[in-house]
Amino acid sequence: MAPHETTFAYLGLISLGFVVGAYGTLIGAGGGFVLMPLLLLIYPHESPDRLTAISLAVVFFNALSGSGAYAKMKRIDYKSGLMFAAATIPGAIIGVFSTSYVSRFVFDLIFGVFMIAAGLFMFFKPKSDEHAHVSPHIKTAHEITRYLIGADGLSFEYSFNPVIGIVLSVFVGFMSSFLGIGGGIIHVPAMAYLLNFPVHIATATSHFVLAIMTFTGSLVHIWTGSFHHGAHRTAALGMGVLIGAQLGAYLSNKIKGSWIIRGLALALALVGVRILIAAL
Repeated sequence: MAPHETTFAYLGLISLGFVVGAYGTLIGAGGGFVLMPLLLLIYPHESPDRLTAISLAVVFFNALSGSGAYAKMKRIDYKSGLMFAAATIPGAIIGVFSTSYVSRFVFDLIFGVFMIAAGLFMFFKPKSDEHAHVSPHIKTAHEITRYLIGADGLSFEYSFNPVIGIVLSVFVGFMSSFLGIGGGIIHVPAMAYLLNFPVHIATATSHFVLAIMTFTGSLVHIWTGSFHHGAHRTAALGMGVLIGAQLGAYLSNKIKGSWIIRGLALALALVGVRILIAAL
């Protein structure tokens, strides 16, 4: 950036961070799925590994702030979150190293197709938990049951297979670090559709997992040197997301689960289309 553009550019990054933080925390995705494609458009000549390093670090700040807000609401499933977070770490480390071996064109192509496919699936099959907080799912012998009571008094009971959750989390860790999107964009729908988590518990627990996973990925990026020259931009974006995340957590109490999923789906598809157009 030219010297005379520095102040304006950093103010723009702070504003962008605020929007990303609010929306990312609202849907439990960390905001990386919004931030990463925007970084690809704003910095068309930067390498994918540097941009993923910036995005992951910003998602960490967002997830940390959002997790604090969700903790006050008592919506985080800590036992499941710690189990999933441990499983994401190996995948996150492998994903960081994989990014540096992929060209910008191939990276954009994979990113765009992935986001469109995920968006279409969630838009046409949204999952809602506003009518039933006790899951009708029939528990099998291989599943474990969780029971949570939120600060608002609502109770949530659900059962899931921990083996499926762990396998999914390894994949989430890899894709999140590889694409620089934090992983919530994958983890929230996976928890809601495949593991039977209520949407609001999935978004809160996903944020908790994100905080641990993105911290690990960011440390690896720093160690490999791909974070070099990205610290100032990360700091500006981080300032915005720390504030925006608090707003997003507050709004999550006001919006139904089905609309959270549809909002997530629409954003995914639109951004995916934009990235594909830019790549092609």
